[in-house]
Parts: sequence; C-alpha cells; structure tokens
Amino acid sequence: MSPVPLSRRAFLAGTGGVIAAATIARPLGAIPAKRKPLSPLVLSSDLHASPDPQRLAFAIAKGSNFASTAPAQVVLTPPGSIERVVLDTTLHKAGLPKGRGVYVSEPVLDVPGVWGAVALTRGRELEFAIQVKEAPEAPAIGTAAPLVASPTKSDRLGVAPICTRVPRCPLHASSLADLAGTGRPIAVLFATPALCQSAYCGPVLDELLEVKPGYEDRVDFVHVEIYRSNTGADISPTVEAWGLPSEPWLYTIDASGTITARLDGAFGGDEMTTALDAVGGA
Repeated sequence: MSPVPLSRRAFLAGTGGVIAAATIARPLGAIPAKRKPLSPLVLSSDLHASPDPQRLAFAIAKGSNFASTAPAQVVLTPPGSIERVVLDTTLHKAGLPKGRGVYVSEPVLDVPGVWGAVALTRGRELEFAIQVKEAPEAPAIGTAAPLVASPTKSDRLGVAPICTRVPRCPLHASSLADLAGTGRPIAVLFATPALCQSAYCGPVLDELLEVKPGYEDRVDFVHVEIYRSNTGADISPTVEAWGLPSEPWLYTIDASGTITARLDGAFGGDEMTTALDAVGGA
C-alpha cells in the first residue's frame, strides 16, 4: 500500500494541540535539491509533568506523505535549560499501513512547559517541540477508569452511527458501564475511522480486531466513537466523560477498574499485545 497523502490540516490537527507548527527540517550536511523535506508529527497529546517515564510517540512525514521507516533517536531539552537528553526510539509498525509506523520513547518529563526536541533520522536533524502540561487531561495509568455508559446497539446514547468503520466492528454489544465489576479486564478503544484527523483511527481499530481473538476469552473489548454524528461537531457523551483531548486512544483496565495502560495518537499491534498481556495474562 502506498503512503496515504497527509493534508496540512490533518497534519496539524493530529497533534492534538501539541506544538508541531514550529517543525524545522535542518540537515547535518548538504541536501540535494530533489530531496523532499522531512517533518515530525507529534502524536502524543497529553504529556504531563511527572517523575515517571511516559510514552512519547511521533511519526515522520516526507513532504505530504507519511515516511516513518528509518531508525531514529530523539533529543529532548527541558524548558529554560541547555541540558540535552538523547533517547533511542522503537519503531512500532505492526498492523499499520506502509510508512505510517510510530516512533516511541519513554522519557521522564518532570518539568511543565515547552520542551525542545530534535528527531535524528536519515542523517538529518528535525527540530520540533512538545507541550508538557501541569497535569494530565485524560485518565492516567493507576487511576480509576470512568466506566460510564458507552453507546451500544440497544442504547445509542444519541450517537449515530455508533461505528463509522465499514463494515461496522463487533465491539458495541456491551456498554462500559455494564462491564464494570464483572471481574474481567477491559480494553476500550476510542477512535473514529471516518473522521479521524490523523488518519490512524481506522488502522488501529482494524489491528485491534486482528489481535482480539487471542484475548477474548479473558478480556472484554469495547469500541467508542469520538463524535455523536458524522458531522463531527459534537463529542459523544462517553468521550466527554473521559476528557480525551484527541484520538485515537486505547486503554486497558484491570478487573478492579484501575487503568493499567494508555496508548494515544497511534500504536502498532505489538504495543497492543504488550498492554493486553499485562492486563489479561500472556
């Protein structure tokens, strides 16, 4: 499959409010004129000040196409500092379309504010920035999941359609509220295949459906659309209750109702299985 063209609107909106407009492609050496510029696309939308490592995810665009293929490192500089931390990244691409893999590192972001960042890949330095919030907007790992009602075939909660995937996925039989307290872990994906700004929602839902059979005997799966309708004007009540600032998101929740993993922006099948193994047993 050829890389999907990425519009400027989708490129910026896909950051979920993270600073991406300041991206600068600056080479380590001379670049032939025919080489298209590379730009980072920050996918993590809820980075926050914490002493614990967090998942920082980004992709690379080449011109107007996705191009996350080569190895990369990321260099981070805290606000008001000249200290630089160089981190390796893992390129997760299982189940994602060609070129649309996700680079992930796990830095400690202990200071709120705008952090300087540089992606080192293909012999180039790609400058960008990340916003680290004072506190998370979305539910965090280790906290109680807001197991509120989610749209189902029998109770749509004013959401139509309840699934924009074609064909509709089978993950709308049970409400999150009904699954609470059943003694089984839950995996819930918040994604809108038809309206996703970053064009990752469809692929991650398809990949979740691929890995689901290996876990469905011990984990319950739910898909929640982001919007009330295909106009994309109003957020669904479940997403509003969770306070999600972007899409897509995958959460795993243990039998006690505690969040054990959260993945946002984009994620490959290997990241999904790692989270599912941890909550549901390998």
